[in-house]
Amino acid sequence: MQNRRDGNLRPLPGHQIIWVFVARYPAHTRFTLIPMPRPSCSHHFVWPIFKNAWPVLVAQLVSIGMMVADTVIVGHYSTQHLAAVAVGSGLYATLTLSLGGVLQSIVPIVGQHYGAGERERIGSDMRQGLWLAALLTLLGTALLINPRWLLAPAQLEPDVENIAASYMRLLILSLPAVLGYRAFYATATALGQPRPLMFIAFLETLGHIVLAWCLVGGHFYFPALGAVGAGLSQAIVSWASLGLCFWLLKYSPRFAYFQIFAHRETPRWQAQKELLRLGIPTGFSFFVEVSAFTLMAIFIARLGAETVSGHRIAATLSAFVYMLPLSLATATAAQVAQSVGARNEALARGYAFAGLRIACTFSVVLIAVLLWLRTPIAWLATKDPKVAEVAIGLAFYITLYQFFDAIQTVACFALRAFKISFVPLLIHLCCFWGLGLGFGYWLAFHAPAPQGASGFWQAAVASTVTAAFLFGGLLWWVTRQRSRMEREISDK
Repeated sequence: MQNRRDGNLRPLPGHQIIWVFVARYPAHTRFTLIPMPRPSCSHHFVWPIFKNAWPVLVAQLVSIGMMVADTVIVGHYSTQHLAAVAVGSGLYATLTLSLGGVLQSIVPIVGQHYGAGERERIGSDMRQGLWLAALLTLLGTALLINPRWLLAPAQLEPDVENIAASYMRLLILSLPAVLGYRAFYATATALGQPRPLMFIAFLETLGHIVLAWCLVGGHFYFPALGAVGAGLSQAIVSWASLGLCFWLLKYSPRFAYFQIFAHRETPRWQAQKELLRLGIPTGFSFFVEVSAFTLMAIFIARLGAETVSGHRIAATLSAFVYMLPLSLATATAAQVAQSVGARNEALARGYAFAGLRIACTFSVVLIAVLLWLRTPIAWLATKDPKVAEVAIGLAFYITLYQFFDAIQTVACFALRAFKISFVPLLIHLCCFWGLGLGFGYWLAFHAPAPQGASGFWQAAVASTVTAAFLFGGLLWWVTRQRSRMEREISDK
């Protein structure tokens, strides 16, 4: 059942119930529940996930195009500027993904309210999410205002460090817009409305490519700003995207029904407490996972500009292919949260493991594509033979852990949909900081035969495989326990 523009019908959450609106005006709407049969085969689990995953995937792939554009445009401008962007953007991405991870707590809250039919609470959820985004902006600004302490561990050459510091300071301008967008992103995915994200991503990336090309290289009478031009472009398009998000929330039939801007609302401690209880472990998990790769870039920077630039290309490719399991995980989490809100544990379990099956299937195809295209991709990103050689060698490790990365990503997001976020944090700490970064540092610099940059990537493979087994096992145990408890309650 599809949306009508007049608001009379709402979509079916989790294929379990239909909300029939019997009045035309939201203020006088009442709800009628029509029970629907459970999915009878795996196809019925797969389709809702795939339907919501592909717009998220397109949006993520298009958005990662901004990173690809920076790598290509800045890489052709100067190897020094590319090295500065590699380190500076890695640190900035770590910060924004970590703070944005806190805002991911909106997904299980909105998803479960939507599945339970508590429409009136969703607008308040989003307003509280925007307040949280504003508070997180203050924290992020305080960390970025003087970025040299963040750059110090990289031990960059003085010229490269100066470029990176200027680039990061400029990115402060984009931080409020980026976090506001993450709140919108979480709400849209939780409601099963990801398609607007795709169109926003297209406009944002296209605008960034044009602006970055003009500002980095000095085309169309713009000054050649190098890495700083890439940062300025990102700030401009981020604010344009946030403005479009607010327009959609207010006027689009997909979101206007929830009246997100209909009421003024100050931060409420109880709502903020719930967001932070779920969001802080989630944000810290994002920080651990992303910072493992960021710190890799910082330590690898000690090996020279060519090596860190090659690592940047491989890391960009890794981020690009990660969008597939991430999109499937996002869609899976939304379906699981809605099913939990509707109090159907069997449905939640079915969606969780359907998401795992889809992710594993697509990851096998992706591995074959990576093996075929890693060499031309490296040469597309750089003209330097040494940089290309490093990138090709490191890209091979992506094919080794891709299958297991899909498992751990989808399983972790499904657990968060059940409002389980602390144990996943512990798994991330042990795997990505302990095994991945710690063991990688030893392999790279202190092993009997130091492996250099390859040592970090070898440890990344080991940590991802371990995380896949731990997350998969935990998800199996949690869903089994919840299903058993549901049966016991129904028997009583």
